[in-house]
Amino acid sequence: SAASDVYKRQVIPAAGLGTRVLPATKSMPKEMYPIVDKPAIQYIVEEAVNSGITDILIITNRGKNIIEDYFDRSPELEGRLLEDKKEEFYNQVVSVSKLANIFFLRQKETKGLGHAVNCARSFISGEPFAVLYGDDVIIGEDPACGQLIRAYEKYGKAVVGIKEVAKENIHKYSSLKVEHLDGTYYSCTDMVEKPKTEADVLSYFSILGRCVLTPDIFDLLDKTAPGAGGEIQLTDAMRVLAQTVGMIGVDFTGKRYDIGNKLGILEATVELALKHPELKDDFRAYIKNLASEL
Repeated sequence: SAASDVYKRQVIPAAGLGTRVLPATKSMPKEMYPIVDKPAIQYIVEEAVNSGITDILIITNRGKNIIEDYFDRSPELEGRLLEDKKEEFYNQVVSVSKLANIFFLRQKETKGLGHAVNCARSFISGEPFAVLYGDDVIIGEDPACGQLIRAYEKYGKAVVGIKEVAKENIHKYSSLKVEHLDGTYYSCTDMVEKPKTEADVLSYFSILGRCVLTPDIFDLLDKTAPGAGGEIQLTDAMRVLAQTVGMIGVDFTGKRYDIGNKLGILEATVELALKHPELKDDFRAYIKNLASEL
């Protein structure tokens, strides 16, 4: 596994309101959106597990009990499946609860990603840890989280998962000051959240959905004043880290889907259905037929 002994813990912030996917998120957290036959958050948990992580803290808030229930055992359902001799479904259901040691913590107020991560301080107990954003599903042969862990082990600095974004979209993301080191690795020495003008853009590389942080981030978060949207922005604390000790950017392999918006959910559903062992042939035929009529 990619994770070293000290490095087994990870945080998934899943306390956002999901406003870009309303009205569906009024009753169902976006992290529980099914992508083919699994909720989005399961793909994120599986990525962590495949990266060698054993202990996962999911940060939720009011109305997200459904996430806790999903990763719990379900005796009635399991009993019924066994009675009906549906072993395959039984194994699938039970395996979800055995993926990792999964813990839950509620963020009492939605004060931003930085505040959510700061809630995890006692869980992390002074070790480096990964943060996998609940909005971002990344699918690839080599788990993105594992790629970041390897960079941390090589350089001993906090790491951000980065991708280049289109020039016209950079104002929606962070913009990083980077210098190429080697392969997919970059040195990152500054960042700006949602640059307002062209002059504010440091590069078209942006942090997308993954980071590995050192425990000194917590003291920085304590000192971070509310930023964009009146929330405690994780980027503001990471910026101090980048400017003082430096960070590493990994241009990770794998495709990222933004589950916080409708198009991202549709793209993930279609592309993962085309790879799904049970569905791919029938679904490919359906898509080809549909495309011919467009």
